[in-house]
Amino acid sequence: MKLAALYSGGKDSTFAIYLAKQEGHEVKCLVTIFPLSEESQFLHYPNISITKLQAKSMKLPHLYGSASSNDTKIEVSELESLLMQAKKEFGIEGIVHGGILSEFQKNYFEGICKKLSLKIISPLWRIDQKEYMKKLIESDFKYIITSVSSEGLDDSWLGREITRNDIDDLEKLAITHGFNLSFEGGEAESLVLNCPLFSMSLKIIKSNKIWDGYRGRFEITDVTLQ
Repeated sequence: MKLAALYSGGKDSTFAIYLAKQEGHEVKCLVTIFPLSEESQFLHYPNISITKLQAKSMKLPHLYGSASSNDTKIEVSELESLLMQAKKEFGIEGIVHGGILSEFQKNYFEGICKKLSLKIISPLWRIDQKEYMKKLIESDFKYIITSVSSEGLDDSWLGREITRNDIDDLEKLAITHGFNLSFEGGEAESLVLNCPLFSMSLKIIKSNKIWDGYRGRFEITDVTLQ
């Protein structure tokens, strides 16, 4: 099936593409909405503009737009417009998204797909979170944490590339503090630096840590492909 990938640049949306291609689907383009601010309840915010470089590395067309409001209905409308464009330009028959547990997002995506006569592919849906986190490492996905917003996750995680040992530490913290190990609840956000889909890896040149004592963001100010 010809698909458009809903793309944030994080581990879930990238791995969903990886699995969809393994299942024999053809990903024709990436679709990204840049949210107005980090207050968006629907869209990924940290370092979202870097998706342009990731698209280049994957050698895929990239359709993107900017939301004028944090209102979910407006964000959904922007996404709908881009998917209409993807259907017209690339003949897509469906979308692939990297949701694991969020009924909130999935319901919106299903509504858009029904309206546009598209199918929805969700290869990570209800996946075992620990097995998934391990599979990312085993599949040579290199990614860092770009934001944290949960008790148990401090600023030491910001900008950290996740390793197999980190998964064990995260599992203990998730059990103690009650957050999702895969960060599906927004406890953290990620950015993929390299993976089997990329022809070039991301190299971070300059960055800043923003930390308020509870929430934090790893802000990348200069990055290139190598």
